[in-house]
Amino acid sequence: MAGFKDLIAYKKAFEMSRMVFVLSKRFPKEETYSLTDQIRRSSRSVTAQMAEGYRKRRYPLSFIAKMVDSDGENAETQVWLDHAVACEYVTGKDIVPIVALSEEVGRLLADMIEDPGKYGAIDRTKPRSFGMDRSGTNRS
Repeated sequence: MAGFKDLIAYKKAFEMSRMVFVLSKRFPKEETYSLTDQIRRSSRSVTAQMAEGYRKRRYPLSFIAKMVDSDGENAETQVWLDHAVACEYVTGKDIVPIVALSEEVGRLLADMIEDPGKYGAIDRTKPRSFGMDRSGTNRS
């Protein structure tokens, strides 16, 4: 894998963030420093947490922790979308494609959390055997 930008979850989360940005332009001016700021921050943080976690994949527990943080930001974004509907800034229909993408990102993150090795998160701090078995005999 070349990098975090190649992750399907990253690509989908990035698109979700872009969609949130476009939608949030419709929010009233008085929401600039509250709902607008919060929803943009949380949606962007999904990809930022993925990028940080990917760079920490040498340490599987750090990788997992960052993917969990990313999933939390993803859920937070859904909450802010619900608030936008409740405040009647947008309709439920307006958020359907964003929520669907967010749910898909959540499923992908769950897979990354459950199977970090599939994403290159392998503990490289453990000593390697370099061709020797447990007794120290060279297997070469």
